[in-house]
Formats: sequence, structure tokens, C-alpha cells
Amino acid sequence: MDIMMPRMNGWDAARTIRAMNRPDAEIIPIIAMSANAFSEDIMDSRLAGMDIHLAKPLDEAKMINALKQCIAERSAVKLRNDL
Repeated sequence: MDIMMPRMNGWDAARTIRAMNRPDAEIIPIIAMSANAFSEDIMDSRLAGMDIHLAKPLDEAKMINALKQCIAERSAVKLRNDL
């Protein structure tokens, strides 16, 4: 999720998702994507409920590893074999 989205930033969107009354709201992986990679940006992402903070430009291998990490930490979410 991009941090700098119009209307609702990524942190607010993540908090909204995590607060939803759905069984998957707490386990769905949310990965922050931002050009801002300072420690306070990473901390803000974690406090908003995001699992991982990736800096732009995105690296394909880092993105795949981030997805695998999120899924490994939440066994209720299944990873497709082709990732």
C-alpha cells in the first residue's frame, strides 16, 4: 500500500482495514511502499498496523520475500506456489 495516496493516506487506510469487523482484518498482509524510508516512517507504518515497510523503488525479490514473510507469520493466509 502506498503511503502517499490521495484522500486517505496509507497509514489511515491500514488502520481502517485493521479495525474492520471481518475475520481477515487482522491477518491480511499490509505492506507499506514509500519513497520515505526514515526510521520514523517505518515506525509509523508499524504503528498503523502494516506488517513491513518497503522503500521505493521497489525491488521484485524484496517484495516477494516480504509477501512470504507476512504469510509465514500468519498461517491462515495461504501463499500460491507460483509466487
